[in-house]
Amino acid sequence: MIDAPSVGLLSLFLASILTSNVLLANFLGTCSFISISKDFKSSMGLGVAVTLVIGITAAVCWAVLYFIIQPLGIEYLSFIIFIIVIAGVVQMLEMIIDRFSPALYLALGIFLPLITVNCAVLGVILFMQIRKYSFPQAVIFGFGSGAGWWLAIMLLASIRKKLDSNNAIPAGLKGTGITLITIGFMAMAFVGFSGMIAVQ
Repeated sequence: MIDAPSVGLLSLFLASILTSNVLLANFLGTCSFISISKDFKSSMGLGVAVTLVIGITAAVCWAVLYFIIQPLGIEYLSFIIFIIVIAGVVQMLEMIIDRFSPALYLALGIFLPLITVNCAVLGVILFMQIRKYSFPQAVIFGFGSGAGWWLAIMLLASIRKKLDSNNAIPAGLKGTGITLITIGFMAMAFVGFSGMIAVQ
């Protein structure tokens, strides 16, 4: 029997998007977040891909954890097994995108296979394990965390598009400097929701 926390599914979903955003609250998955957010279309594609990967792997890893890892007593192999599951899901998604949207596949480039080692994906799986979520909670938390990552990259892509055409930014801050400052302000804005909903 799983001693799951008594948190409502809607509260968990909203908290994983806003107050406990995997990217802006825990700073997981920032490398591809900063690199891909230069282009709006690529940001949309990567956001959808990361959301699908996190949601699917949360469900699969929950089942693997409670039906294989724990019954066999091989908890010490959980990291390796989780990474293998993530790699398998990413590989399937990569083949699907390559088949149905070659332009998006080329635009995402190396960052699509790198979702496998995106710390946001593994971080969500480990949070799910540590907090002992039930299966519905794990799925909701996975898709909510992915949606939070997607929301953050879309917001940054929109802001960066506006900043690129702004001549008031000092030359020394253009590019990476203003991007990091923007991410800091975004993180503070999301923390503003922390009094409303929290993930336990």
